[in-house]
Amino acid sequence: MRLRLPVTFLGLGLAAAAGAAVALYAGENDDDRVKRLPGIEILEKVDGKVSTASAAVITIEPGQRGKPHRHTGPVLGYVIEGEFLFAINDEPERVLKAGETFYEPSGAIHRVSGNAGKTRTRIVAWVVHPRELESTVPVDSK
Repeated sequence: MRLRLPVTFLGLGLAAAAGAAVALYAGENDDDRVKRLPGIEILEKVDGKVSTASAAVITIEPGQRGKPHRHTGPVLGYVIEGEFLFAINDEPERVLKAGETFYEPSGAIHRVSGNAGKTRTRIVAWVVHPRELESTVPVDSK
């Protein structure tokens, strides 16, 4: 299998993913909370569109919660440390601990995300999304 790393698209995709992740944590403008990881152009298509896999490590401080959002492709995540409060769509909230993984279907509302513990939480998340779309889209919480 051949993987290609187009610098222009890679930079745009990772900047969009990381910037959106920072914006989802209310009142936070600290880029240190999101560490961009190398992404890759993938051969498979999402909704018939050329796609990218973007990734970031997100650090969430105790008591911090994210804003509701969606992703334009499926998400695979892993809790590196701490306790991650997680809920999508109408599913009940659950606490994921270090070493556990999570999945979000494309377009699902990630309505609850945050730190459920007393120490920092770090997660890594990969989003496979159409290259021309932002990987993360805020949801209006009316």
